[in-house]
Amino acid sequence: MEGIAPGAAEAAGPYENHLPPAGYEASAVERWAAEPDKRPGRTAFQRDRARVLHSAALRRLAGKTQVVTPGERSQAWDPSPRTRLTHSLECAQVGRELGAALGCDPDLVEAACLSHDLGHPPFGHNGEQALNEFARDCGGFEGNAQSLRLLTRIEPKRFVPDPASGELVSVGLNLTRAALDAATKYPWPRGAHPTDPASPKFGVYEDDRPVFDWLRKDAPGTRTCFEAQVMDWSDDVAYSVHDVEDGLHAGHIDPNCLQAEPERQAVFAVAVGRYVPADTDPEELAEALDRLLDQEWWPHGYDGSAVAQARLKDATSQLIGRFCLAAEGATRQAYGSGRLSRYGAELVVPRSTRMECAVLKAVADRYVMQRAEQERLRADQRIVVAELAEALTARAPEGLDPQFRALFDQARDDRARKRVIVDQIASLTDASARSLHARLSGRA
Repeated sequence: MEGIAPGAAEAAGPYENHLPPAGYEASAVERWAAEPDKRPGRTAFQRDRARVLHSAALRRLAGKTQVVTPGERSQAWDPSPRTRLTHSLECAQVGRELGAALGCDPDLVEAACLSHDLGHPPFGHNGEQALNEFARDCGGFEGNAQSLRLLTRIEPKRFVPDPASGELVSVGLNLTRAALDAATKYPWPRGAHPTDPASPKFGVYEDDRPVFDWLRKDAPGTRTCFEAQVMDWSDDVAYSVHDVEDGLHAGHIDPNCLQAEPERQAVFAVAVGRYVPADTDPEELAEALDRLLDQEWWPHGYDGSAVAQARLKDATSQLIGRFCLAAEGATRQAYGSGRLSRYGAELVVPRSTRMECAVLKAVADRYVMQRAEQERLRADQRIVVAELAEALTARAPEGLDPQFRALFDQARDDRARKRVIVDQIASLTDASARSLHARLSGRA
């Protein structure tokens, strides 16, 4: 989006409600490229939500790994495990309700939740690591930075003339400033983490800085906006609870193991340093786990029967309510009953609640992600991504899809051309990555 000034498209028409919702300033509903609406009666944030919901990038998440690989099931009756799409939809439902309870615009929070995983590549975080290795000399790869790139550049929805060349250039979904900001979990470039410069987490590539600087206008440093904090907690709640549910359904988690001391210590060892600070006392995690096990709705003795499935579903609902109500209550206690939005507040989540959420993440990590067959699968997936990158580099631009072939031809240097190859691979589903790899390598 270099060279394209904000507001470069035609002036907005008479339909879109440019008056921001209560609690939001006029700048929150501005778009990088001004444009008319096609239908009266909807707000700018409703339009954002609709654009993300109808995007091809969101649909592709149906074929991308969450925790249990799509298509994997342990028994014939086992329900299909969650994918990145179902996780995003569930995150959006949690975030919409929590955000509305705190005074955020619900469509804005839902749009952010639907957007938060759009940049994830095939094979989940494993694919992310493999692509980061390939892209180390062109700025690295990070799923959150890729989400911003997709929303503002790759997803073909809105094109505007480049003032320098006159050629049409994509501005992606052209969401409002507030929607892009709400979807930005890590508002800093690579190496600029506010407390840990070595952290691999970042939210923008260097060549996407113009639109990033625009969306972060008047933002206080690296602080995330309130809606992004709601999105982030909703993400944590959804995946911590649902990953355990999927693990139980698939037969990977035996709830009785959580009563055995050696197994408990193994779970706490996973949590410390990965899901909670490294100086956390494991006893604090033990207390968090015991609080959950002591609830009358906890799915003790899960056996897959219809009654057990219903009890597990109730436990899922209870956990989501428990985690969201704790955050809502603590935030209201700190800020009162008014509307909370943008940079007017911080989401407050009690430490005890974060410990309960973290111990659930560690349970899924220990019993689902750390299975021996999963490590063998991950090793194979890394080979697929690495060989795909090598094969596409050798065949570019002819071997690229038409959209990325055009971007490759327009790229200004080798670094930019390599980024296009990364974009192509990141857009693939698990199945399409394997299919393309088989076709290019000549082996299944």
